[in-house]
Amino acid sequence: MNKAFVKESEGQEDDDLPEHLALPAGVRNYMTPDGYARLRGELVHLMNVERPSVVQIVSWAASNGDRSENGDYLYGKKRLREIDRRMRFLTRRLDIAEVVDTSAQPNRDQVFFGATVTYMDRAGEEHTVTIVGVDEAEPLQGRISWISPVARALIKAREGDTVVLRTPSGVDELEILEVRYPDPAPQ
Repeated sequence: MNKAFVKESEGQEDDDLPEHLALPAGVRNYMTPDGYARLRGELVHLMNVERPSVVQIVSWAASNGDRSENGDYLYGKKRLREIDRRMRFLTRRLDIAEVVDTSAQPNRDQVFFGATVTYMDRAGEEHTVTIVGVDEAEPLQGRISWISPVARALIKAREGDTVVLRTPSGVDELEILEVRYPDPAPQ
């Protein structure tokens, strides 16, 4: 199929990042050791397992002849582009990552990157969140990015403090009940 009929751009694939994955200009890519290990593991898996497997399928499908109506070939090529795009993304993110050993935090009663914070909102609901890097954030599992509005409101506060959270839906007050960090690894 002629490239004129395919909505693909060469070289600009990496600029199509979802907005929540883009780092703001001038912001460092902080990451916990666990988050770094997870991303590194994903990159190694893509390079050593998934990509070779898909290359083998594409090679087999290509040997079957007509490629224009060969679903294995077309899907395989599409999957290879997705894998390559993800590998480039992971490589760039890991290259600029600044791994922060959160267990070495000296001010363990104050909220910084890597802290697990339990707070109560104005409605009396308790929430527990861990402040992590942009690439390891999973809000539904309580892992929020350090540049999120909640994390920005909590950072530098201490246990017992009440902080103001400004959101598009209004202003809320959060009372910090507990701040925890991972225990230092035994040496």
